[in-house]
Amino acid sequence: MSNFISNLGYRTRKSIDDIGYAARLFVSLVGALPRLLKRPRLITDQIFFIGNKSLVIICVSGLFVGFVLGLQGYYILVRYGSEQALGVLVALALTRELGPVVTALLYAGRAGTSLTAEIGLMKAGEQLAAMDMMAVNPVKRILAPRFWAGIISMPILATLFSAAGVIGGYIVGVVLIGVDDGAFWSQMQEGVDIWNDIGNGVIKSLVFGFAVTFMALFQGYESKPTPEGVSGATTRTVVYSSLLVLWLDFIMTALMFN
Repeated sequence: MSNFISNLGYRTRKSIDDIGYAARLFVSLVGALPRLLKRPRLITDQIFFIGNKSLVIICVSGLFVGFVLGLQGYYILVRYGSEQALGVLVALALTRELGPVVTALLYAGRAGTSLTAEIGLMKAGEQLAAMDMMAVNPVKRILAPRFWAGIISMPILATLFSAAGVIGGYIVGVVLIGVDDGAFWSQMQEGVDIWNDIGNGVIKSLVFGFAVTFMALFQGYESKPTPEGVSGATTRTVVYSSLLVLWLDFIMTALMFN
């Protein structure tokens, strides 16, 4: 019983310590923005690394999600004689939910793990400690550009995912199945609101970008400087980021679309 209480106390103290350290790290990342604006190349290089190299998997995944939505949506709508509403169904499903959420999960698996591994290996190789010895703040020089690049990249990737999904739904619904072309686009144009649907999807993707990128950087920066520590940090990044995205999606959906 005493061991249980001591372990519980240790885990509680460690959790509080991690929350406090994460809060300090977050303040440091946000405070580094004015200095980064004077050197935008640091952010643009990371946008290329994070966003451009994730472009192929995002677009291909969006296309196949659109294929599936087109098929499943048609099979459901044709029962009620509403197959002409396939366009608005595909567009709303992508812009409201699937676009931001699936993009964030793919981003966590592709870019999040690479960020964690990169920071963890730099820590294991004592590169961060060497920068600190040279009076260069590694948080502002290494972590902050990656943090803001992730926040900027996520809405762009989510938009491209949704666009690819709409194209996939069009190919399956109109080209292959034979839904009326005019009805597909006209009902989509009438049923999708740029602020309530697309705007809320962009807000979701911004929040997901902040959450996933911060989680990846925090896990890498706090990882043990050993191969086992880095591998464990990458695993925690995927698991924690995925759970965090799904929880935030539920909260924001309840607030936005009530």
